[in-house]
Amino acid sequence: MKLKQISLLTRRAMLGAIAGTVALSAFAGQAIADDKITIGALRFTSHSPTFIAYEKGYFKEEGLDVELKFFQAAQPIAVAIASGDIDFGVTALSGGFYSLADKGALKVIGGLMSEKKGAPGNIILASNKAYDAGLKTPADLKGKSWAMTQQGSSFHYMAGLIAENNGFDVSDMKLKPLQKVGSMIGALKSGQVDAMAIVPHIAKALAKGGAAKIIGQIQDMTDYQVTTIFTSTKNTMERKDLVKRFLKAYARGIADYDAVMQNQDKDPAATDAMVNLIHKYVYADRPIEKAAPPIKAGAVYLNAGAALDVKDVEKQLKWFQKHKLAPASLTLDKMVDSSFVSTLN
Repeated sequence: MKLKQISLLTRRAMLGAIAGTVALSAFAGQAIADDKITIGALRFTSHSPTFIAYEKGYFKEEGLDVELKFFQAAQPIAVAIASGDIDFGVTALSGGFYSLADKGALKVIGGLMSEKKGAPGNIILASNKAYDAGLKTPADLKGKSWAMTQQGSSFHYMAGLIAENNGFDVSDMKLKPLQKVGSMIGALKSGQVDAMAIVPHIAKALAKGGAAKIIGQIQDMTDYQVTTIFTSTKNTMERKDLVKRFLKAYARGIADYDAVMQNQDKDPAATDAMVNLIHKYVYADRPIEKAAPPIKAGAVYLNAGAALDVKDVEKQLKWFQKHKLAPASLTLDKMVDSSFVSTLN
């Protein structure tokens, strides 16, 4: 073989090797491009945008590799974000959140479920035993026992709303912290507690099954930003773009949910498809024919674009501070970063 031919072959080999290296580098860059994040959630229909954005690939389109981690109550989610175990939480504000926000660990970055008249919302239930003994309306809850997950939980706050709207103090109710929603339901069904409030897909199923009686709705008393979206303060400062991408994907999940579930008769096929998606995470242990009715009945109102009702968040903070469930030093500006989403007021 001539020297010139050898030289040409060598050059081709070198070019091939370079091209191969570039291709491998591009592949490796693509493989590590997605930012890994973990989202804390509850298995409620009000968390459906999380499941929708995950299942439809909206997070993936924003370069986010998402892991879902499920909890039994709101407060542990706040603790998990502060400790770095998860990156985003979607749940109600709680005493644990306020304490960590005051330490500079957490920030509210958006809103999700709100109480809105005409849309399903949190329902007040009485046990059959208490109902038969005269517990017929929220006004009858003075002196009665109330199930909740923990002190300083959203269930505690809803008890406070009921008390204030009916002329007595929340301390006039016998508050029973039971740690988990499942324990609350069990205590109500067995008559160990007199009452509780819960999201509609659970409340309506309990009432329809004869396990409890509906005696009122939270939305009849006040506007209420029930759930918020929050993350670590570190993320809002050092990973702004990631937070924006997360919220962009999440807003698409909200839009899809609202478009289908707020008008379920418009496109029955789309409704069935959405219910099937949600069923992977809510009532997953039940056959779809039994899970579908409560999922449909629990089509709560969600704020478009993850907008936040700042005035109500401030109202909640003041109530928690009044009852010494939140630090007096905590301010709205310290706990809310409204630069990521629109506010309702």
